[in-house]
Amino acid sequence: MDFGLVLQTDPPAAKVVELMRRAERAGFSHGWTFDSAVLWQEPFVIHSRILEHTERLRVGPMVTNPGTRTWEVTASTFATLNDMYGNRTVCGIGRGDSAMRVAGRRPNTLARLGAAIDAIRDLAEGREAEVDGSPVRIPWIENGKLPVWMAAYGPKALALAGRKADGFILQLADPYLTERMIKAVRRAAEEAGRDPAAVTVCVAAPAYVGDDLQHAREQCRWFGGMVGNHVADLVARYGEHSGMVPDELTDYIKDRQGYDYSHHGRADNPDTAFVPDEIVDRFCLLGPVSAHVEKLRALRDLGVDQFALYAMHDAREAVIDAYGAHVIPALA
Repeated sequence: MDFGLVLQTDPPAAKVVELMRRAERAGFSHGWTFDSAVLWQEPFVIHSRILEHTERLRVGPMVTNPGTRTWEVTASTFATLNDMYGNRTVCGIGRGDSAMRVAGRRPNTLARLGAAIDAIRDLAEGREAEVDGSPVRIPWIENGKLPVWMAAYGPKALALAGRKADGFILQLADPYLTERMIKAVRRAAEEAGRDPAAVTVCVAAPAYVGDDLQHAREQCRWFGGMVGNHVADLVARYGEHSGMVPDELTDYIKDRQGYDYSHHGRADNPDTAFVPDEIVDRFCLLGPVSAHVEKLRALRDLGVDQFALYAMHDAREAVIDAYGAHVIPALA
């Protein structure tokens, strides 16, 4: 199992770079950042510094989207980073939650997302692609390589990930839901004539190491609120108890009142009171090192290839070091 570190690009950018260097020394293989231009600093500028100051770390957004940048700009950005530092980038992509909504736009459709996955990958690897109805090719790219990993929850999105993406990003760490969603992605991949095992599976969730379970929950409760945004979209589309989305994923948002993106991804988010302790425990990794190792082994046995650790809490350095000293060696 590989390990990634996920950070917001809060200023100062130098701190983000420092934490990514710390993660590489601890044995992490991937460094991920949020991508929401209004809420945080521009990630791709910071990615360049991360790549410059690390040797092996693979870097990418978790996640970008097809709407805030044109597809040829996104592809050229990745290709430029790869040309400068070797093929060390991964394009994590989704419909766009915070990035689109804080700018007053709706998240992208799945049809647009699917077309963008193909176009961005082709362009970044030097092939011609169709962009807004016109053929485009970036002529200077040689030997480019860009894996595209898609974030998904709902049945149609999971199927799209299986058909088109090189990797599947699931933003929760509940083994029951993880197993169900991995099966859906692999089934879609097989039906599309692809090798299901070739789709990399990445589970992303907060992790907090320590014996004070209640404090850990409060530091990670924001995550249930973030996931709740996506679940609310699914409920609006499919309805409650439709059989299309697991009840275990939808029941907890019944008391959700709304969401202020100015607190997005932060431990002090006031819009997450509706998230019960049970959901925090199921979606996140909390407690002593042994509890983390046990849950990660269960996820690995389900087919998870990478655990990407959200570290938006008051113990970022401590959790990176604990994973480097104890968790990663146990799962390597």
